[in-house]
Amino acid sequence: MTIPAEVRTRRASTPVAESITRVSTRSDDVEVRFGLPAQRGDWVLCSDALADPALFDRWRKALAEWLEVQYGGSSDRATAGYVMGWYLGVPGQLAGLLFHSARRVPSLRPADLAFRLAGDRPQVAGIALLSDEFACLPDDPAGNHPAATVVADEAALAALLRAKYVAHAADFVKAFGPTVRLGRRMLWAAATDALDKGTWLAGRMCGDESTGVSDAAMLLPERIAPLTSGSTMRFTDGEWTRSRQSCCFTYVLPGAEECDTCPRVCR
Repeated sequence: MTIPAEVRTRRASTPVAESITRVSTRSDDVEVRFGLPAQRGDWVLCSDALADPALFDRWRKALAEWLEVQYGGSSDRATAGYVMGWYLGVPGQLAGLLFHSARRVPSLRPADLAFRLAGDRPQVAGIALLSDEFACLPDDPAGNHPAATVVADEAALAALLRAKYVAHAADFVKAFGPTVRLGRRMLWAAATDALDKGTWLAGRMCGDESTGVSDAAMLLPERIAPLTSGSTMRFTDGEWTRSRQSCCFTYVLPGAEECDTCPRVCR
């Protein structure tokens, strides 16, 4: 897939593209961009990944090879846990960033998102938004833009974001679930974690962690099925942390221990 230069230039001036540009420098470890480069390279459309679950098998195989080098061993549970968390972080992180920084909700359809993996450790290193569509509040200066959908208030905007995210996560659960030995609740727990963490980290990246925590509580005020809990953010020992709902299974690797927020040890 190649996007003509004139299209990329025109798109770069749309409101949601400008929102992406403003936050694109906030993340040191994950590139966030609007549109794909002229040469697609190793970028993968989320819709392509979900239509071809074998891609997740290849991703897990590459991760297993990396884990063998790092830990001297691998595990099917660990590769499944890592990959589900990394993939769900694509819509989770993008949604959190735009909600926190601009009170805008982008399209989270799989066809409108893409990602790329790092060259060494095969984790998500880039996230791309491909659609101009966005939802916003009545006082948004771009509310009259043809790509905008105006909603009544912040509660409505949060509910819309949650619905769009859950729809994408449901497609992932349907595609990824049959390829791994993880229960449906674990998959939805990972989806809950990715949204809660994505919003919190958006606040940290933008220099306002406490507001990121408040945003997480707005998006996850309580358990709303199929998500498995409300936000689990809490202030402990002078810093914000959270209790994970899902497990990455790092503890099964040789010489590794449970994470501090592992659901096996943190209640």
